[in-house]
Amino acid sequence: MSVYTKTGDKGTTGLYTGQRVPKNSHRVKAYGTVDEISSALGMARAFCQNDEVKDIIFELQKNNNLLMADLASLDTEPMISDDHVARLEHIIDEVEAKLPPLNCFIIPGESQGGACLDMARTVTRRAERCVLDLAENELVYDSDRLYLNRLSDLCFVLMRLEENR
Repeated sequence: MSVYTKTGDKGTTGLYTGQRVPKNSHRVKAYGTVDEISSALGMARAFCQNDEVKDIIFELQKNNNLLMADLASLDTEPMISDDHVARLEHIIDEVEAKLPPLNCFIIPGESQGGACLDMARTVTRRAERCVLDLAENELVYDSDRLYLNRLSDLCFVLMRLEENR
């Protein structure tokens, strides 16, 4: 099967659940930006030196596939649950316990991996804004919205952990 299907040549794309929507819809922008997070996390994983950070990033990448499926689906139960959100909170708490107190602004770039994690953080914030735009007119599960909010926080603390060597 070819990578091109020609089904999107007129500006529409198929959702995970089969419906066709414009490629510039809020829904496509939302899951497309989550896809960008996955790429930024992949870059971070490639450059990070801390194995714990790399393992956490890999878990996040797998969860982002679930989040994209949620955002690319209509009339289905969410794949991202409150348990996923709680898991991110647990990881944030564990990582923060290993770090010195934060007493100044951080300028990213002390390491390649840390810089990539900060990029993932900012892309996550953009994805969150896209999801909020979507939620103004369409159903977005609270767990998806909360997950994105915690994910940006986790990217920040992972950047600090990666650069705290």
